[in-house]
Amino acid sequence: MVTQLHHVNVTVPAQFEAATKNFYGSVLGLEQVPKPAAARQSGAWYQIGATQLHLSVDDEEAGPLSSRHICFAVSDLSAAERKFRDAGVEIIPDPRPMPGTPRFYVRDPGGNQLEIVQQRSM
Repeated sequence: MVTQLHHVNVTVPAQFEAATKNFYGSVLGLEQVPKPAAARQSGAWYQIGATQLHLSVDDEEAGPLSSRHICFAVSDLSAAERKFRDAGVEIIPDPRPMPGTPRFYVRDPGGNQLEIVQQRSM
């Protein structure tokens, strides 16, 4: 079902945003790429080969359900959704839809969030 790792998202409190951007951009030398207009504009996205690292500012109170996540690209989003539903996994609708990027979210049994995105045509 999963065809590739699309991106990993790490989160930081707002007061560490600038220092963390400096760390990933200057210290690690990652290439920052523009974010789509529909994405939260805080944080940053970095391209690492075919994979991305997303840095998000976590403005939510600390709790058991963080926005930290890993994103998997799938070859058939509808089939993936059916498989999750058949397994009794709750589908979490995309809270910020981006044109041309169909996706949804689920949580694993430990509460970790997974983003499931339609694989882009190569």
